[in-house]
Amino acid sequence: MEIGQSECCHGHLNQYPVIYIDFSEIPENCVSYREYISRVLEGLKQDLSEAFPEIVTDTGISVWDILKQVFRKAGMKFVFVIDEWDSIFHMSFITEEDKKAYLLFLKSLLKDKAYVKFVYMTGVLPITKYSSGSELNMFVEYDMTVMERFSDCFGFVEREADRLFDIYLQTTKKPKITRKDLEVWYDGYYTAAGERLYNPRSVVCALVNNQLANYWTSSGPYDEIFFYVKNNVDDMRDDLVLMVAGEGVEAEIRNYAAVSMELNTKDEIYSAMVIYGLLTYMDGEVFIPNKELMDKFRELLMGKESMGYVYRLANESKRMLAATLHGDTRVMRYDLREKWGRSQSIRGGF
Repeated sequence: MEIGQSECCHGHLNQYPVIYIDFSEIPENCVSYREYISRVLEGLKQDLSEAFPEIVTDTGISVWDILKQVFRKAGMKFVFVIDEWDSIFHMSFITEEDKKAYLLFLKSLLKDKAYVKFVYMTGVLPITKYSSGSELNMFVEYDMTVMERFSDCFGFVEREADRLFDIYLQTTKKPKITRKDLEVWYDGYYTAAGERLYNPRSVVCALVNNQLANYWTSSGPYDEIFFYVKNNVDDMRDDLVLMVAGEGVEAEIRNYAAVSMELNTKDEIYSAMVIYGLLTYMDGEVFIPNKELMDKFRELLMGKESMGYVYRLANESKRMLAATLHGDTRVMRYDLREKWGRSQSIRGGF
């Protein structure tokens, strides 16, 4: 709606046919890349033949050759809207050779083509990591953690959450959610410009249902990343204690470290968790952003005996911190005696 108010918008309105592709959709019972990409190719050819029947008379040639014909004979340029371009990288039947073929397909369809007016492509994984050569170097990528431009478009900013909450109050008979609840449960993400963001899906679900809950989608790459956390618990133990206690942990975030099969270091794991929204990043540190995600981490930590220890230690750390801040020396002495043994004398002070 905001774009529609721009004068520039009206100069382009309804001037270009749009080709929309959702790469997360796959054929029924699909078990190979050939089946997967054939569905996309056949769909494109069918749509083009129906839209331009006088021009598209041979669907046996490549899609890009068909588009070239349309451009030459009708002078038509296309806008491409591509959703979840990286879905293929999470499909179990896809091989490394399939990934190369897929990148070549995107290059053949989009790069340096006269029929392309504009391509808008969404996804989680950064193109620069997977297109190591020049296949897709025509894209400019925008990431909320490192790029300031458009970073406020990745979630709800404060004013948008305020507006939705006002609508909720006006349309809900017995509101059970406060504005503070939304902040505690679903706020806590940060853009590269330092602006706070709310999880949009969770905010909408909570207000529509009139109920605070964990609406986080736990499937696919999310479970795989937690798998790596579990298997690196010894290296990450201290960091997890701090984060579950509400503290930040220093990390070097790399926006290319997002494929779970390549997570070998703590920074790579944290980078992937930031990219997928499991952690937030601000001023060189990663945090658990809100109660919704804190609940997921508690679920993770309690799911394995060694990580249960991390959870208990984090809770004790929070109790000790509160006691220290309030000068409660009795609790502090008791906890230290429990840790070091009652027979051991305690020297020094805080």
